[in-house]
Amino acid sequence: QVQLVESGGGSVQAGGSLTLSCAASGPTPESRCMGWFRQAPGKNIERVATLYTGDGTAVYADSAKGRFTISQDNAKNTLYLQMNGLQPEDTGMYYCAMRLGSVCALTFETWGQGTQITVSS
Repeated sequence: QVQLVESGGGSVQAGGSLTLSCAASGPTPESRCMGWFRQAPGKNIERVATLYTGDGTAVYADSAKGRFTISQDNAKNTLYLQMNGLQPEDTGMYYCAMRLGSVCALTFETWGQGTQITVSS
């Protein structure tokens, strides 16, 4: 069974940067969808960015475009989210998730426990 463990969350001032990591363990297929999602207090979970490891295709939410970068280190089996120019509205719990197959727009099946990000103004 695949397990995903996020790290790298914390508190930062507006304009700052953070990099989240998601280490995967267990039987992970080489080609799969990986994604970062977030949930702000009192709001629904939101898709931030997804990556299809088969060909490196990345898709970003409008709120993440130009500021966030999703990437995968296959040797370490670790997913990253580099976040620059953080704003208070980026505050929330960030989750790493995985979906088998190549259609990353569909529901993700395996989730990590989440890591909290707090951005102060």
